[in-house]
Amino acid sequence: MTQADETQRNRALGILLVSASAVVFGLTGVLTKSISADALTVTCWRGLVGFVLIGAYVHWRSAGIGQRPDLRLGWRGWLLAIEGAAASIAFIAAFKFTYVANVAVIYATAPFMTALLAWGLVREPFRLPTVAAAALSLTGVAIMVHAGLGSGNLIGDGLALLMTIGSALYIVMVRAFRETPVVWAGAISSLLLFVFGWFVTDPLAINGKDAILLGLFGTSFALASVLWTEGSRLIPAPESALLGAAEIPAAVLFAWFFLAEIPPAASLLGGAVVLAAVVSHGLNDWNTARRPAEVSTARATK
Repeated sequence: MTQADETQRNRALGILLVSASAVVFGLTGVLTKSISADALTVTCWRGLVGFVLIGAYVHWRSAGIGQRPDLRLGWRGWLLAIEGAAASIAFIAAFKFTYVANVAVIYATAPFMTALLAWGLVREPFRLPTVAAAALSLTGVAIMVHAGLGSGNLIGDGLALLMTIGSALYIVMVRAFRETPVVWAGAISSLLLFVFGWFVTDPLAINGKDAILLGLFGTSFALASVLWTEGSRLIPAPESALLGAAEIPAAVLFAWFFLAEIPPAASLLGGAVVLAAVVSHGLNDWNTARRPAEVSTARATK
């Protein structure tokens, strides 16, 4: 197999893994709403299962490359873990108060929130295409939230927005703390969710159905995280971000199929606007990233 064939094979595998992670992440809303326990109990058990499985992945990954896993977080790693845990609580709680589609759509604005925070905190350039896409996506969110005023969904939409800001801040911190073992910090974040939930709620007061769903929820979270981690190693970041947009239609479709939840027209319209902004921005980044590679390939063949 030539190097070009291997590169193409790795790219195809990366596309498959990242796409699969987006679909699995799309199950989050369905699983959360299918569990009758409160949001803190859900985060508690999802945290425990996620910690065990992601921790096992970290050890497996390190053994595969013949290295001992670096489990030292330092203050930066602990800050990541705590911030990630707080964002996760808001994420799970949001599904309890609003439509799955609303949470998925608001979360889809995370790349633009990240760009804005990166510009404000670390002075990372804020490109004109990103500004345009961010304005379009915020228009879509405004359409959706305005229609939800007075409907009882505003609390859930607010929690989804808070979670999105938290996730964007997490990504900025990951970029700034380059030497921090991010995957292990994610595992510790899950463990913190379990410990917090254990002391502020009664996680043992669950029925058999919830126990099964909670185990499935934690497993799906860990699986999606691992799929994204492995897939994003094999493809450019712009392509990974573009494929991640598949989570929006997947979440809406799963909510309709498993919960018979049909969001109002304003949510669908706002979601379509946000999805258009995310996809157009992702395509622009992808094409920009491909041009230097195509030029290099053309020169090499001369």
